Amino acid sequence: MSATALGFTRTAVTARRLGRRRRRIDLAARLLATLATLISLGFLASILITLFTLGVPGLSLHMLLTSTKAPGSNGGLANAIVGSVLQAGLSTLIGTPIGLMAGTYLAEYAARTALGNAVRFVSDILLSAPSILIGLFIYQILVAPFGGFSGFAGAIALSILVIPIVVRTTEDMLRLIPVSLREASIALGAPRWKTTVFICYRAALDGLLTGVLLAVARVAGETAPLLFTSLGNSDYSGLGSAMSSLPVTIYQYAASAFDDWVQLAWTGALLITLGVLAINVVARYALRRR
Repeated sequence: MSATALGFTRTAVTARRLGRRRRRIDLAARLLATLATLISLGFLASILITLFTLGVPGLSLHMLLTSTKAPGSNGGLANAIVGSVLQAGLSTLIGTPIGLMAGTYLAEYAARTALGNAVRFVSDILLSAPSILIGLFIYQILVAPFGGFSGFAGAIALSILVIPIVVRTTEDMLRLIPVSLREASIALGAPRWKTTVFICYRAALDGLLTGVLLAVARVAGETAPLLFTSLGNSDYSGLGSAMSSLPVTIYQYAASAFDDWVQLAWTGALLITLGVLAINVVARYALRRR
């Protein structure tokens, strides 16, 4: 056998060995990824099964229409539900435009500037900051100076949690838009702001909405900021006074020694989960229709 043929044979053998090794590594990676997915789904299914098992027995029309009462008084969660909807809704209305504009600025106008890097750094710090610190901050500027808790202070605290999530997702989604789309719009004579609003926003709408939904899902279950801002109330109230909410009510009821309050805590947790799920399903359906 010639040297050339021997060289080709050795090369083929080496290639086959490398191929077998790569296939084994690929199979191991697939198995590990599948195992991790099954473990994650198992934990999620366990949480959902527990919530439905312990929360569904407390669901009733009376619970949805009656405000919280003393133990043994057959109370409900109506005022807590209304308070959560108002505070989470107002915080989303306040935080979403700010986060959207800041994310747009970082992606379109200040991608590599010193100011853009500073804004991005602060946003990342807020994204990972403990929510209880946000509650303490709002307590110092909106609660202590005015001498009372309020639902408005709670909404402001939650809006600060909304902003960095929307900033991050907006920046990431706008950066995924091809430059050719911007160039085509500008070549047709459109100003830069119109290109951003009518071209980039439309192309990234799914991602932008996902960021807002992630923010809503987070603030819907936040307890610590509300303990320092809106605190809670045993009856219906406006945004100008202490206001009840589902997370705070769950926190108070879950650790109590009264069975009816513990049951309401499980039911409240189930309501938050179903509410966030319903918002996601409706939003996805609306986008698909569009």
